Amino acid sequence: MHPELLTGLAPVLGVRPRLLLLGSMPGSASLLEQRYYAHPRNLFWPFMQQLFAIPLELGYPQLCRLLTEQGIALWDVIAHCERLGSLDSAIKKHSVICNAIPQLLAAEPQISKICFNGAKAAEEFKRHLLPQVKHRNDIQYIQLPSTSPAHASQSKEQKLALWAKALLE
Repeated sequence: MHPELLTGLAPVLGVRPRLLLLGSMPGSASLLEQRYYAHPRNLFWPFMQQLFAIPLELGYPQLCRLLTEQGIALWDVIAHCERLGSLDSAIKKHSVICNAIPQLLAAEPQISKICFNGAKAAEEFKRHLLPQVKHRNDIQYIQLPSTSPAHASQSKEQKLALWAKALLE
């Protein structure tokens, strides 16, 4: 069975974001539903509820609007890739095509912090995009533990503490 070429989601930007949250590539549930962090066991939206009092019972457009009102933009490092299943480890290295993040940073110069949802997002950004944005030495980069249910090396509480420190400071 050959992996298929996948296409990620459009960015969730809002007006004048100050922080950019980057995942690697949406999982199967997110691609199917066309919404970020759609897997029911992903901790992303529960973390946003705890950090910013965003009610989870709202529809996806409202969740995104409330998140962007906090000055947070969402996107992924990878725009297209081949992958079988949802795991980052299944992404075929040779197939990675990145999103236009350097162009986004040029258009939104007030973004001063980029947080990576997991190691794969940070790794792909460093490999493909960092050389293009090195001139932006005002940006702070923070790798956070993945909110994916596949990454259970830390407790929910440990992860939330790291996310709170990164997003609230």
